[in-house]
Amino acid sequence: MSEGRNGGLLEVSNNWCKNNGSDAVWWKDTPDSVGEWMFSFDKKQEFNLFADYPHNLTAEQVQIFDKENPEWADFFKDRK
Repeated sequence: MSEGRNGGLLEVSNNWCKNNGSDAVWWKDTPDSVGEWMFSFDKKQEFNLFADYPHNLTAEQVQIFDKENPEWADFFKDRK
C-alpha cells in the first residue's frame, strides 16, 4: 500500500485502487485510455464516471460515492 491523494492509504488490486483503504469505491487504472474514469463498488460492475454518474447508480451508491468523492459530487451537482 502507498499513500493516496488525500493522505490516506492507497490500496491496489489488479488495476484497481482505492483513494483510502476504508473507501468502498474502487478506481480502475486505465493507462491506455485518455480521459476515461472507471470506478466500481465490487470490481465487477464498472461505471464510467462521465457516462454513468449519477443516473446509472443506485441511490445508495450515489450517497457512498458522493461521501468519498466530494470534489466529483460538486463537479456534477447540476446532474442531480
